[in-house]
Amino acid sequence: MDRIAVKIGSNVLTRSDGSIDFTRISALVDQLCELRRQGTEVIVISSGAVAFGRDMLGGEAHLDPVSQRQLYSAVGQTKLMQTYYQLFRERGFSCGQVLTTKENFSTRHYYLNQKNCMEVMLSSGVIPIVNENDAISLTELMFTDNDELAGLVATMMDVQMLVILSNVDGIYSGDPGDASSQVLREIAPGDTSAVEFILNVKSSRGRGGMRTKYAVARKVALEGIPVAIANGKRDNILLEIASDSYSIPYTLFVPSDKPISGVKKWIAHSGGFAKGSVSINQGAAEKLLSGQAASLLPVGITAVEGDFEKDDIVKIIGPEGQVIGVGKANCDAAGALRQMGRKNAKEFIHYDYLYIEQI
Repeated sequence: MDRIAVKIGSNVLTRSDGSIDFTRISALVDQLCELRRQGTEVIVISSGAVAFGRDMLGGEAHLDPVSQRQLYSAVGQTKLMQTYYQLFRERGFSCGQVLTTKENFSTRHYYLNQKNCMEVMLSSGVIPIVNENDAISLTELMFTDNDELAGLVATMMDVQMLVILSNVDGIYSGDPGDASSQVLREIAPGDTSAVEFILNVKSSRGRGGMRTKYAVARKVALEGIPVAIANGKRDNILLEIASDSYSIPYTLFVPSDKPISGVKKWIAHSGGFAKGSVSINQGAAEKLLSGQAASLLPVGITAVEGDFEKDDIVKIIGPEGQVIGVGKANCDAAGALRQMGRKNAKEFIHYDYLYIEQI
């Protein structure tokens, strides 16, 4: 394995009382360093800034939720990075901080700039520690949680595996609290049956939950990257996964054997940046969902929403009102309205810049 991305959740870095679990952090760094010694490049997507800030300031600040998050993350990010810096340094490795926001993924230019930054770090032997910049992120432009960020980083950096560490063993066949439930060993590409087993409960310290982890893992696996959801509290979990062992339970999302291009990977995760949408008829929907290479033509468009410009990301809405894809528009909204329903017109979204959701 040449390159791996590891997302470490807040519940892994903290104890049940909310205090920082430095012993666990140290154990994870030990494993990350061992992977580096084995020749694997490592990218870490780490939560924990807010937890560190809360721990340092001693309890809950009497502020609104947004201001509280900004305060804790601004204070805690320094301590989080100081902890990683010291632990990696003691083991002979260097790490560097990469703070980002969702907006930084909204254009191809910013996206490639971040990719280049991390490529330079990796080629220089520096381990990137990536986190959302909660101190300045606007609520409406925040990642769902760092699982979403991890998915973006994994596809952007062309990793050979994404590992999402939480405080549970993986996706269960039922309620994890039920003794009869078991961890699902593998989830095949396109298999959606596990959704019914996932409880829509957010984690106690993070912003997301298992439903978000499942959605991110499924999308990344469909893009050709294997994803493991595992318990970061278990000893040597990263080394077990990297060795393809299953002595410790975890869930593996098997990657699709039809990987997509780098541009399509960016577009696949760009739905949150869409500046508008187009609705399409049944014929156009069937063609796009057929699995064959097809562009979206103006003749299939039935409605245009939003004030988008050429090259903006737009959503594609099917005849039943569901989002079936996203893509980069070949013209602005006014042009789309003029050409809507016309035959023999230039494609509205070319196949190379179109991503169809696996519904």
